[in-house]
Amino acid sequence: MKPLFAVLALLASLNHAAAGEISLFTDADFRGRPLSLRGPVTNLEALGFNDRASSAIVRSGSWEICEHKDFGGRCIVLEPGEYRMFEGFNDVASSVRELERGRGRDGYRDRDRRHDEGGWGRRGPGSDGRRGPPVELFAGRQFGGEGIMLESDVHSLRSRNFNDRAGSMIIREGEWQLCEHDDYRGRCIVYGPGRYSSLRGLDGIASSLRRVR
Repeated sequence: MKPLFAVLALLASLNHAAAGEISLFTDADFRGRPLSLRGPVTNLEALGFNDRASSAIVRSGSWEICEHKDFGGRCIVLEPGEYRMFEGFNDVASSVRELERGRGRDGYRDRDRRHDEGGWGRRGPGSDGRRGPPVELFAGRQFGGEGIMLESDVHSLRSRNFNDRAGSMIIREGEWQLCEHDDYRGRCIVYGPGRYSSLRGLDGIASSLRRVR
């Protein structure tokens, strides 16, 4: 059985490591010096590319570009496509990473844009699924245990007495990035609208949360 487990573990690691690709350019319209990446860069200064990106081509994956090193400050998310100019973000990028996306059940986008099918509209406010805050975190899986409601970025869940406690989550609006360390560092996963009965990979270790879209 051990060889089988080893093969499965290898396949899982390869799947997780399957990287997208982004090319950054120092000038608009994909001109100037190019820089192609297939993995995270915490500080573009190490590659001589700090505060220089002006356009980009995303060939695969979803990428987050941040104005400070270690993915701090203001960030933008780029999906596959061509970006001839970074309006409002020109020559400020200092770190780049591919986004990992979470998978949940009963995603609003897939089921009902008005959020009222499947009983959503017939329930009360908050954790029961009707109109409520954009995000709810729960200490236990399956939406159990203590919960907190969030409407804005939280650079440290310690401030809400919820550090390393989240086990499940409901997102009603926007796309949110949940990270294992303060200030959106460490492993991060982006979650869209839906119900996440467990936070695979971040269960019990999340320390910060911010909206990315």
